[in-house]
Amino acid sequence: MVRIDATKLNLEETVVQVSRVSKVVKGGRRFSIRALVVVGDRNGYVGCGLGKASEYTEAIRKGVEDAKKNLMQVPLSGTTIPFMVTTRFGASEVMLKPAAPGTGVIAGGAVRAVMESAGVRDILTKTLGSTNKSNTVHACLKALRELRSPEEEAARRGKTVAEIVGRKRAEQIASANAYAAEQAAAARAAREEEARERERRGGERRGEQRGGSGDRRGGDRRGGGGDQRSGDRRGSGERRGGGGGRR
Repeated sequence: MVRIDATKLNLEETVVQVSRVSKVVKGGRRFSIRALVVVGDRNGYVGCGLGKASEYTEAIRKGVEDAKKNLMQVPLSGTTIPFMVTTRFGASEVMLKPAAPGTGVIAGGAVRAVMESAGVRDILTKTLGSTNKSNTVHACLKALRELRSPEEEAARRGKTVAEIVGRKRAEQIASANAYAAEQAAAARAAREEEARERERRGGERRGEQRGGSGDRRGGDRRGGGGDQRSGDRRGSGERRGGGGGRR
C-alpha cells in the first residue's frame, strides 16, 4: 500500500476516545493516557491512530502522528459511497449503506467521526456486536478500504462506466461527483476563512493585552513612584523645618 503524504493535505483531527489505562508492575500500578484519534481532509482521505503517554496533550499528539501514517483514500460517489458493504473487526461489525442526498450521516459516535472526516455527507450505518470504539473505527476503515469507484472497476474490467452501471446511472454519478466537488471546495474555503478570522482575532487580543500591560506598568512606575517620592520629600522637608523651629 502506497503511503500518502500528509503534508500536502489540509487534515483535521477528531478525538474519538481518551481513556486512562494502567499497567501492573512489580512496584504497583503505572498509569498512562490512551487517545484514539481520527484525521481526515473531509474530501476522501481519512486515517486513525492510537497514542499513549503520561499526559493528555502528548497522547493526542502521538495519536495524530500515528493517524497521519495510516491515511487511506476513500472512493466517493457524490456525497455517499458507491455500494453497501459489511465488515467485521474483532467482535465489532459495521454496515455501511448509501443514502440519497440530504439524508445526512446516520451513525454513532465512532463511525460518525470516520464518516465526517472522510467527507461522506449522506450515509446509513449500523454497528453490530461489540461497541468497543477502537474495534468499531477499525471495522469502519476496513469497510471503506473494500470500496471501489465505478471508474476504477470499469478500468479493471476494460469497459466504460456506462457499460457497467448503465448510461442513466453514469450521468447521475457524474453530476453527483461535480456537485460534491463544488460543496467540498465551498466548505474548504469557509474553513480557511474561519481559521484566518480566528488568527486575526487572536492577534488583536494579544496586541490589546500587551498594550494594556504596558500602560499599567508605565502608570504604576511613573505615577505611583513620583507621588511617593514627592510625598517623602515633603515629609522630610516638614520634619527638617519642625526641627529648626525646636532649635
